[in-house]
Amino acid sequence: MASISPSHAALMDDVYRGQRHIYNLTRKYYLFGRDRLITGLQARPDMRVLEIACGTGRNLAKVRKAWPGVRLFGLDISAEMLKSARAALGPDVRLGQGDACSFDPQAVVGEAAFERIVLSYSLSMIPDWEGALGHAAGLLADGGALHIVDFGDLAGVPRPLRMLLLAWLARFHVEPRVTLPAAAARIAHARGLRLDSRRGPLGYYQHHVLCA
Repeated sequence: MASISPSHAALMDDVYRGQRHIYNLTRKYYLFGRDRLITGLQARPDMRVLEIACGTGRNLAKVRKAWPGVRLFGLDISAEMLKSARAALGPDVRLGQGDACSFDPQAVVGEAAFERIVLSYSLSMIPDWEGALGHAAGLLADGGALHIVDFGDLAGVPRPLRMLLLAWLARFHVEPRVTLPAAAARIAHARGLRLDSRRGPLGYYQHHVLCA
């Protein structure tokens, strides 16, 4: 197994030991843009689709329904979340535990590269999020694409609601990455990738696609 940060893994397990049972129900009210990302994957049968920080497996289940015939893989640092993902997805999805910044995909899920990689509301929870983004970009197969959705700058959200949301997110160690657009551009340039970036309504979420 690839190296895992014991402290961060333990923190995520503590956060989600109970929350994993209600995660999908509660998060659907404020994790916007995920289904748009899935619709835009444009995946074909036999493509390898990896979600880094796959959580309960909600997105992978949606990908399987939207794009039949793809080969699905998931990684998460939390053993607790992986319990829910395994129960939801069954044995045909290859899941593994690892640190998003340093995992060896061949060792953890049995593949070295992927045609589609998804980071959905995960960078805002990863301490070294730029490291995780760069690592993910390096796992793209020829012609592959890295799809990212996460909280945006929230600039258009009324201040009282914005403060309430930020306080709620902080309880789960979530921090919007307002410099993500610049980091995505820098990594895309360094790796010779094409970047398409979009800002969601009111700046609530941001959506980036890095294409090989």
